[in-house]
Amino acid sequence: MTKDEPFCCPPYHRHPWNVSFRRQAGGDVLHPVAGALPAEAAARGGAVMAAMVAEQRELGRLSALAVYRLVAGAGRMERRRRGAPLPAGRKRAKARLRRGRAGGSGSKPEVPPPAAPPSRVELPVELPVEAAVELPVEAPVEAAVELPVEASVEAAVELLVEAPVDPRPEATATGPDAKPRGSPEAMLGGPRPAGEDGGGVSGLLRRLARLEDSRQRAAELFRWLLAPVAPAEFLGRHWERAPLLVRRGDPGYYAGLFSTVDFDAALRGGKVHFGTHLDVTSYAEGVRETHNPSGRALPAVVWDFYQNGCSLRLLCPQAFSPTVWHFLSILQEQFGSMAGANTYLTPPGTQGFAPHYDDIEAFVLQLEGKKHWRVYRPRTGAEVLPQFSSANLTQAELGEPVLETVLEAGDLLYFPRGFIHQGDCLPDAHSLHITVSSYQRNSWGDFLEKLLPAALQMALEEDVEYRRGLPMDYLRYMGVANSDTVDARRTAFVEKVQSLIKKLVDYAPIDAAVDQRAKSFLHDCLPPVLTQSEKTLSVYGFPARWQDGGPCNVDILITKDTEVRLLRHGIIRLCNEEAGVMLYYTTENSRVYHKEEPKFLELDPEYTDSIEFLLSSYPNHVSVANLPCETLEEKISLATLLFEKGILTTKKPLAKV
Repeated sequence: MTKDEPFCCPPYHRHPWNVSFRRQAGGDVLHPVAGALPAEAAARGGAVMAAMVAEQRELGRLSALAVYRLVAGAGRMERRRRGAPLPAGRKRAKARLRRGRAGGSGSKPEVPPPAAPPSRVELPVELPVEAAVELPVEAPVEAAVELPVEASVEAAVELLVEAPVDPRPEATATGPDAKPRGSPEAMLGGPRPAGEDGGGVSGLLRRLARLEDSRQRAAELFRWLLAPVAPAEFLGRHWERAPLLVRRGDPGYYAGLFSTVDFDAALRGGKVHFGTHLDVTSYAEGVRETHNPSGRALPAVVWDFYQNGCSLRLLCPQAFSPTVWHFLSILQEQFGSMAGANTYLTPPGTQGFAPHYDDIEAFVLQLEGKKHWRVYRPRTGAEVLPQFSSANLTQAELGEPVLETVLEAGDLLYFPRGFIHQGDCLPDAHSLHITVSSYQRNSWGDFLEKLLPAALQMALEEDVEYRRGLPMDYLRYMGVANSDTVDARRTAFVEKVQSLIKKLVDYAPIDAAVDQRAKSFLHDCLPPVLTQSEKTLSVYGFPARWQDGGPCNVDILITKDTEVRLLRHGIIRLCNEEAGVMLYYTTENSRVYHKEEPKFLELDPEYTDSIEFLLSSYPNHVSVANLPCETLEEKISLATLLFEKGILTTKKPLAKV
């Protein structure tokens, strides 16, 4: 990115919406990136580059890193970035279903986005909070220390779980023919996949699939993520308050989630591009650099960067790993906010990123190797739970860490948005971790940014007091130049403003504003991952095919006796908007952030009762005949439409192969 290029948070629609539920109810926000490279830092970077190039030339070769620096020049600092198809006409459904009215014409073109997707990228930022204190490994869980600060952040608690260590041999190769520790070849063993005992993440996901209710699946996955800390304890003592460190002593705890084998497979798939999906980074002598060439990230180039001390950040692992996709698609229902991820692969003895703080709640899952972490409290009140991530910080700006530890495979580190952090590899091991993130721009203030404009619009429409003119002479006694003037007219003016603001609450369409937030969340969501059983009972397993010179098994025969239910509880949302009643859904979303436009169906208002009935009945099946539509034809038509969009599943397969 260029020096003057801003980074953006997710776009939120500013235009007010017109709602029928009058009392129930938000624009591109640009945030400039601070800081150019200090002259002395640039000079150091140039010296480092020159030394490296000279060394490489003596050896008769130039590494990918040296080539990049020759072309791009030294001192290219990373700028922190932030980052509905039209269904066809329906023959069997009545036109009043208004199927297919959508906000876009389908997929967006395959053009690399200018910024990494929000919440799926670990970003930096700062704050003042209570100091968290790392306790000795033997310290009991309850031995947290609370220190004073406006943010009332509790102390960090380090937990040591006396779990048996995984007896399996290390995945990295050993013996006379082994590759050097930390080399890509040695790392490709990665964590071993879950065995027949159903261990690791693969076994966990299989167990979760047996739960009927998607909300229960999400809660159980969240419990597993935090174990042995109970979710209630975590939410009460740590969430948005203080870091949490969990040592498990189980290197196979995250087995099957993501590994260096998966990283290499993604590169070999040929769809990873520098900048769009992968960042090549380094941090040395206080200089933070990004070394992204243009174009496709081919294994030979990427691993050459790695062998020359560069860290690799995969920005959207869920687009390349079905397991990460499955994991996040469940977890997002627990947060009610987009769950994203990045993976970070760091060579031994190096650091890839400068100290910074983020605008997301971060869960660091150590997958392979180990990494030394330092976490620092927010420095000022303005940095507690910040809206945006920080620029790169210097070591002199940090103070003393409130938590310093070495994460090993199977461990978990959580820190709230605003806590400064940095991680570096020890000389004897590489590190692979995945940062799961959520809660970007999901605060009360963000909600009010949608609510208040709508409330003001409603007040202007319904209350003449908001439409009356300002006093003719108010410019003479109001404004900063008159702020110290004692004038009865000033007092009256301020009281009038206060009165109108208080009265504005009566016009706030709170529920409709929540629906608009939910609409944005559904656009952010990953599509659901179906089990084999769910596929069999859904349109995705329907046996329509071309056979013997023509299509067969085409008709979707839903009758009044067919029993149906929602695929997931959190995959739909009804929104009452100016254009009509819209049903937003996630089943046709992309694994790539916002690659698709929002997906929705426009329904006549009389169908809302049936949608609410399906929601309230979940996870139980209901017969089509019991849908609260006026006629049987409408009931079958609605059920067929929702089945065709992947929103409904049936209790029994509609057709047998």
